[in-house]
Amino acid sequence: MASPALTLYFASSMVPIPVKTLPLGRTSGSQTSMSRIHKSLLLLVGLLVAGNARAQSTAAVEGLNPGDQVRILVWRNTELSGDFTVAANGTLMHPLYREVQVSGIPMSAVEDRLRTFLTRYTTNPQFVISPLVRVIVSGEVRTPNVLSVPPETTVAQAIVLAGGPTANAQVNHVRLLRDRQEIIVDLSRADSQAASLQIRSGDQILIPTRRNILRDYIGPITSTVGAAAAITSIFWRR
Repeated sequence: MASPALTLYFASSMVPIPVKTLPLGRTSGSQTSMSRIHKSLLLLVGLLVAGNARAQSTAAVEGLNPGDQVRILVWRNTELSGDFTVAANGTLMHPLYREVQVSGIPMSAVEDRLRTFLTRYTTNPQFVISPLVRVIVSGEVRTPNVLSVPPETTVAQAIVLAGGPTANAQVNHVRLLRDRQEIIVDLSRADSQAASLQIRSGDQILIPTRRNILRDYIGPITSTVGAAAAITSIFWRR
């Protein structure tokens, strides 16, 4: 019998985020793990719904950094359309766009530069430009990855895009590493600030492992005692 699936929908003001279908399969074969994952995902859905409107109204792009991407859609010109990565020198990695400097300036200035550049190939160019910032999601998520997402994406949304938390995730102590500082985000509460906390270029989101007394303390002690008993029995036999 196929596992049930949860489909999440949330839109952004600049670039629509595609629908993610997250299978709710059992991670350890137990009903407890299944229930824990289900509750975590439902909580994240609540955070997404609560924070999406606020995120859309407050989103702001401070500027692009190397490794970020720019999505450019030029009307009736597929060769100049696509997702282009910002190179180390601040230009776009494309045979033609590589002369356009995009990092360290507001997106409005990037749009003006692209419009000036595109006038070489067409009169009155019609195009849409959207930034995609790079963020790393790791730890207790189903698919740790480096994501390219719209700048109005929240921490909760980024975790969902990485497959959602695992059964062992400590969702009340998510670590957000930003500009050499650490921000602790509590995703266990529906009224958490994570509902409106937006990611920035270069952010690292780390979901730690939930503590387990049996696994973290009793298990190692039992193993140590067992090893000591085995060593003692060897000496006694001698």
